[in-house]
Amino acid sequence: MRFVLGAAAAAAGYRLAAFDSIGSTNDEALVRARAGDPGRLWVVTAHQWKGRGRRGRTWQTPVGNLGASLLLVGPVQIAAAASLGFVAGLALSDALSRIAPRLSTATALDGAEAPGGTRFELKWPNDVLAGGAKLAGIMLESEALPGGVTAIVIGIGVNVAASPVDVPYPATSLADLGIEADAGAVFAALSDAWVVRHAQWDGGRGLAAVRADWLDRAAGLGGSVAVRVGERIVRGTFETLNEDGCLVVATEAGERISIAAGEVHFGTVASLGTTS
Repeated sequence: MRFVLGAAAAAAGYRLAAFDSIGSTNDEALVRARAGDPGRLWVVTAHQWKGRGRRGRTWQTPVGNLGASLLLVGPVQIAAAASLGFVAGLALSDALSRIAPRLSTATALDGAEAPGGTRFELKWPNDVLAGGAKLAGIMLESEALPGGVTAIVIGIGVNVAASPVDVPYPATSLADLGIEADAGAVFAALSDAWVVRHAQWDGGRGLAAVRADWLDRAAGLGGSVAVRVGERIVRGTFETLNEDGCLVVATEAGERISIAAGEVHFGTVASLGTTS
């Protein structure tokens, strides 16, 4: 598998470290940050065996799928950095739409109806869906470094050639969707799309525009939602994201509850009261 940066990414000064196989691209990015790497570095592979998702879960990257981590280093406020997950989601959605411009979705696999014409949807906080099934996941990690700077690693895993079968949620891949693209093509498009979306974010100053664009592609917006927050389940309507990126749920009791982290289920699954 050959990986190259997109033309816009190369022109913007991004660098690339590509591996045929690696344990974890996130781990490699953090090791390099600790060793003094200045950032703007993509670490990519088409096979990783120790990838991880949110909440300590394993993220499977069999041969042919894309595992990519972007290392950014600098003085940054963690609150602002947390919104980079939304930036990455938009960039990946942009990239996938370029690769598969004719793809459209209909009814989501968990029972929710996808808006007409939506190609790829963004599921809060950091997943990309196609037809209601998980196509990609994004995870952020950060670490304080000497000199008052912070390393931010944005890990992105895309099911390109295969989708997992032993997971408790619907999953899909580009191959499942009939899209003929390899991990190298997806990465090149992603690296260029990131440049545009990162400029829009502008150190957090463009967060309002990022939020508006994210909501335009949000899965389940305006529909039934159930969010597991620890041992508690919050049910209601997915109303919006607040300015901090929290999911806002309007309950039948008239409450508006802002949720910073949780497991989200939409549509029929949420209405039936099932979140397993």
